[in-house]
Amino acid sequence: MNKIVFAGLFILFHVSVDAQETSISNIGPGNEPMQTGRFEANWQSLSQYVVPEWFRNAKFGIWAHWGPQCQPGQGDWYARWMYEQGSNQYNWHVANYGHPSKAGFKEVVHSWKAENWNPEKLVALYKRAGAQYFFAMANHHDNVDMWNSKYQQWNTVNVGPHKDILAGWAKAAKNNQLPFGLSVHAAHAWSWYEVSQHADTSGVYKGVPYDGKLTNAAGKDAWWNGLDIQALYAQDHQPSADTKNIYAIHRQWDWSNGASVPSKAYCEKFYNRTIDMINQFHPDLLYFDDTGLPLYPVSDAGLKIAAHFYNSNMQQHDGQLQAVLFGKILTEQQKDCMVWDVERGAPDKIQQQPWQTCSCIGDWHYNNNIYEKGNYKSARSVIHQLIDVVSKNGNLLLNIPVRGDGTIDDKEISILEDIAAWMDINKESIFDTRPWKIFGEGPSADSANPINAQGFNEGKITYTAKDIRFNQNGKALYVTAMGVPAGDVIIKNLGTTSVPAIKSVTLLGSTGQINWQQSAEHLTIKKPAAVPNNIAAVFKIEMK
Repeated sequence: MNKIVFAGLFILFHVSVDAQETSISNIGPGNEPMQTGRFEANWQSLSQYVVPEWFRNAKFGIWAHWGPQCQPGQGDWYARWMYEQGSNQYNWHVANYGHPSKAGFKEVVHSWKAENWNPEKLVALYKRAGAQYFFAMANHHDNVDMWNSKYQQWNTVNVGPHKDILAGWAKAAKNNQLPFGLSVHAAHAWSWYEVSQHADTSGVYKGVPYDGKLTNAAGKDAWWNGLDIQALYAQDHQPSADTKNIYAIHRQWDWSNGASVPSKAYCEKFYNRTIDMINQFHPDLLYFDDTGLPLYPVSDAGLKIAAHFYNSNMQQHDGQLQAVLFGKILTEQQKDCMVWDVERGAPDKIQQQPWQTCSCIGDWHYNNNIYEKGNYKSARSVIHQLIDVVSKNGNLLLNIPVRGDGTIDDKEISILEDIAAWMDINKESIFDTRPWKIFGEGPSADSANPINAQGFNEGKITYTAKDIRFNQNGKALYVTAMGVPAGDVIIKNLGTTSVPAIKSVTLLGSTGQINWQQSAEHLTIKKPAAVPNNIAAVFKIEMK
């Protein structure tokens, strides 16, 4: 980001902070109480936050980004794209459910049963693959709560599976001794569902409104009779500027650029839902799919939720803060208040503060086409991403898409097994480590790869064995080649002019002797006779 743009954002941020004091949607009395304690609902107070060591040690988590949008098996943002005439999801929806003027996303929710879901089996597999923490999705932009919510009728106990999904995930995480995380995405349902106010622009249904502005009277003889339809769609408002452009929401994600501002009642409901969720499940980690915090700067709901989360966690841990909170597109000040999450990408240098990338082996929501075409990320790609992220002081949260019935497919299982096999040999080079003085060397380390918005720079580099990554644990330095070396490995940053004399070099997973020579200019590791895998070779180096 250039300095002029950054300066403009800095000014806007501070204007927003000042405006926050008079926000139209501050959370007042009569709502769920915020737990009091060390943290108050402002950025200055939240900046006391310190990332707990357990999270820095963990490095790798697995996420079940699972909800009703997985039922069709048509990929990301189904509940939005199904209302865009001519899109793949629209065409599939019309063919399988009917026209969205009659059969909207509510019918998808109704059809979702999660009939083969076995959380114990899935979480045990994730742990076997090396996950040190587990995330479940609490709600998405589709506005369905995945637990027995006190404040949202459209929850998985009342509709769809008629199961408390979060309770099942929480129990499985506890039984597998994994910290439990929850991701919250529902703050944007207000604007995200605005497409459901539209209508076809051509054809038989031209001008016939979709179901987004239905009233409860329309449900008198329907399966959803007794449910508040606007509690799902939240469309009893004028849409945002440029609402006909389905991509406009991306530039309005921070509630600017003509975004329709949520009502006070909407903000209060989101706040109450989220506090209820925290109080019921006491998550160790909490992820917001928002710029900064949810509903900021049009409401203080996100600030109060953050303070409540931290204070509640301290109360549960004898005054020690063990919680981890994530937000996106953070200012430098905000990075002191929580952990920066980068979506499908990574910074191209070591970060002073711990951070996380969230990524996926396919689409965020299950996509049959990716399975059928064999387009999942390989275990090799996932492990290379993990190695690179860890070298820069980050963690990787990896989504394994779950089918609507609650299972994962055979190709996903195979990928997890391949990750587990690599971890069995090399996990000491990942867990409990810290960055070295530089993150790496080689072609990819020498090339700029800047982040775009909240991330989105992954997959732009193809790693080879000439790409080296470093990290350390105490006196042990781990040097990882991103592949099988075709010849000697020459590491220019490990000559005697750069580091102390080397005591030993070993290859993880190998009992064979490794020949090496350290000169003033570099370390030369002779080509190993064999390496234990074809993904990444990890050399462990001890200094004298």
